[in-house]
Amino acid sequence: MFHVEWIDFVILILASFRLTRLIVFDEITAFIRAPFFAVTVKEGLSGQMEQVIEIKGKGLRYFIGSLLSCYWCVGFWCSLTVVIVYFCYPVTFPVFLVLAVAGAAAVIESKI
Repeated sequence: MFHVEWIDFVILILASFRLTRLIVFDEITAFIRAPFFAVTVKEGLSGQMEQVIEIKGKGLRYFIGSLLSCYWCVGFWCSLTVVIVYFCYPVTFPVFLVLAVAGAAAVIESKI
């Protein structure tokens, strides 16, 4: 069985968190999401601004759009990818460390 030290486990968690946020929400990766769905901002009934996601296309395009618009779905696939890459290619650990630091900074920023 695989053995993961607790500090590596925390790094993998934070790296998965940050990678998921990068794919689902960050402006820098909007070009990845653009072919699959459009986001518009409208004023809701309560007067607050709300994002409305319109998934484009049919078939595979619609499926990918549905996946990319779901934080939990992308989170699962990002976590799976991070864990597999961590075990198969240990040389990538510095990338995960950078993602983990960015993820921790995001958590701290959201609490301030």
